[in-house]
Amino acid sequence: MNDLAIEVRGLRKRYGAIEAVAGIDLRIARGEVFALLGPNGAGKTTSVEIMEGHRRRNAGEVSILGFDPGRQERAFKEKIGIVLQETSVEPYLTVQETVELFRGYYPHPRPVAEVLDLVGLSEQRKTRVRRLSGGQQRRLDVAIGLAGDPELLFLDEPTTGFDPAARRGAWEMIKGLQALGKTVFLTTHYMDEAQHLADRVAIIRRGEIVAEGAPESLIAREPNSLVRFRLPAGADGLADDVEGARIGADGLVMIETPQPTALLFELTGRARERGIELGELSVSRATLEDVYLRLVGASAEEAKVE
Repeated sequence: MNDLAIEVRGLRKRYGAIEAVAGIDLRIARGEVFALLGPNGAGKTTSVEIMEGHRRRNAGEVSILGFDPGRQERAFKEKIGIVLQETSVEPYLTVQETVELFRGYYPHPRPVAEVLDLVGLSEQRKTRVRRLSGGQQRRLDVAIGLAGDPELLFLDEPTTGFDPAARRGAWEMIKGLQALGKTVFLTTHYMDEAQHLADRVAIIRRGEIVAEGAPESLIAREPNSLVRFRLPAGADGLADDVEGARIGADGLVMIETPQPTALLFELTGRARERGIELGELSVSRATLEDVYLRLVGASAEEAKVE
């Protein structure tokens, strides 16, 4: 039990006739980066808010760092950090003043200099919040969550709206938190982000966990590879009789197959016979996004309560 940061058993939450969370179980180890994935309305936010102590459950057991969050104990709140998807802080304070303000709410806060170094804002310590870039403001959000030196950090959509370079920087920051022994509970709509950061993920659909495990283990369950190429002029009919071939109006062909080597042998043989090249030819294995879409894609618009 001491090795678990989060243990959830049989968690249920209803809103009138709608059961938003239908008996989920989770066990998350200390020091783990864990991602909860699901479409809007799947019960993801409700589950996280129960674990944070912001919403009451109807049934089930929840232990966060050994505390029941439903009891609203001060000792529990002192051990967790929360980074919401959207935050609002005083724009005319400096970065350092903002972190110092939130440190004052905790009995054993982390030194300001260490917090700013962790999130990469040391050079902006004297900068007013309103002058920070979007990525820097998000880093400040994380700094606020770390001000009390929490054992567990809840991160909600940490890189929404980031450009690719800023996202990569945020990923390195999150990996740095794990290196310090922090447990990170992550929610994100970016499957590549979850695949890169998380030790394990859980996919929630209609209030139930439909898959859980390390990203690589979930991907390994997908038997098919994706072969894609673009048909050149004069190649009509080349892939018409290939099972599962999808041919776009722009000539892009995509084929899912459990036997990519045999398929490539057949396709390249046909191309050689006609003296043509298969443009943009590539073979790729499944990704976490492929797993996710297979499990929840059809239900993304069905649920009404997040």
